Amino acid sequence: MIPVQGYEGAQVAVLGLGRSGFATARALRDGGAEAICWDDNPVAREKAEAEGFVCRDLLKQGAFEGVAALIVSPGIPHLYPEPNPVVKAALLAGVPVDNDIGLFFRSFATREWDMYETTPQVVAVTGSNGKSTTSALIHHVLTEAGRRTQLAGNIGRGVLDLEPAEDGEVVVLELSSYQTDLARSLTPDICVFTNLSPDHLDRHAGMGGYFAAKRRLFAEGGPDRVVVGVDEDEGLYLAGQLSEGAADDRVIRVSIERKLTAAGWNVFARKGFLSEYRKGRQAGSIDLRAIKGLPGAHNHQNACAAYAVCRALGLAPRVIEAAFASFGGLPHRSQIIAEANGVTFVNDSKATNVDAAKMALSAFKRIRWICGGLEKEGGLGDLGASASEVEKAYVIGREAAGFAMQLKGVETEVCTTMGKAVARAIEDAQEGEVVLLAPAAASFDQYDSFEKRGDDFSARVKGYLAQR
Repeated sequence: MIPVQGYEGAQVAVLGLGRSGFATARALRDGGAEAICWDDNPVAREKAEAEGFVCRDLLKQGAFEGVAALIVSPGIPHLYPEPNPVVKAALLAGVPVDNDIGLFFRSFATREWDMYETTPQVVAVTGSNGKSTTSALIHHVLTEAGRRTQLAGNIGRGVLDLEPAEDGEVVVLELSSYQTDLARSLTPDICVFTNLSPDHLDRHAGMGGYFAAKRRLFAEGGPDRVVVGVDEDEGLYLAGQLSEGAADDRVIRVSIERKLTAAGWNVFARKGFLSEYRKGRQAGSIDLRAIKGLPGAHNHQNACAAYAVCRALGLAPRVIEAAFASFGGLPHRSQIIAEANGVTFVNDSKATNVDAAKMALSAFKRIRWICGGLEKEGGLGDLGASASEVEKAYVIGREAAGFAMQLKGVETEVCTTMGKAVARAIEDAQEGEVVLLAPAAASFDQYDSFEKRGDDFSARVKGYLAQR
């Protein structure tokens, strides 16, 4: 655990007692602060009280008297679409509002670091799609290379649940826009921006606010080096803002759409081959085509970003390539869960927006596509060439009929439930085809999370195949 620094002897309020909330309360206590906790769920409050924490209704008159700060869990809105009432009460009382990411960055470095031969470093990864795979891949490469490393943030452990850093350690954090938007301290050593596509627009009042939340990670802390995907205008703009000129190798540009061979430091992937160029000359290359854990162009983009970070950390190209080969991928992200009778079954439940689904569709041929769920703001848009390999779409979700109507040029069947969609896709599938779950929508109309949706798909596929 990372004890929180700077609040010794002070009262700090904690709003939201999920995974990050409890970790925050414990880390505050370990740092000598008194955590005052609140959650609307009485079960969560009972759990907190059982651990010895004081619970106080933070909407009561005078609740913030003597409170030094309010720490908010990521899912709680602080500005748009409107502030949570507790957050607004804190702001009206003049109490600073922060989150666990801000506490981590103010507390991670300690005096013990003066004794270390190599200062620990933090790599922070953000973007719309691919940040989990990119973070996990960086962590995997470092582990395979024998480097001390921990992985946390929006993936795996909460940031304050990490162990204090050892000599030379690299901490890899996946950070969502919810986390970067509010954190009062953001000081990573290396930052990654994978890409940007419409998501969480209500939380950020549109694309401008969404991009601004991501941009804070790069603008607030002044990282030593940044890795930026430049295939969208926002990434191109961000790289331009951070660079002092074409030859500034503190900015590593990444692309899967075009060759990047100009001055500076560039990593790109074309037709399954990753290339690194520095000062206009090739410095490394990897054939990604045979790496099963990284299928499709979207994973090649993730590989480029991870490669760039690992090179910035001093690893050789051949070391990175060997580690890529042993990467098994992440659950619910282009995950091959079964192969039977010449049909491959792929779980990409994490494709919760249209751009992520397009990437998944572009990674495979002859697809039986299971899609649908809680549609996000902006609708489905034009699937374009990404739908050219779809043999048929099997639509799930409470609004399956409306979702299906938007799939122009694609044969559809309204199934509503996962069970029916899996059964019908298996019945129709021919040898050489792929049954792909890539919903292009959130899960919350039928499932608690995209993980639960993916688990349901996997269980039903395996159960149905066992009966055949």
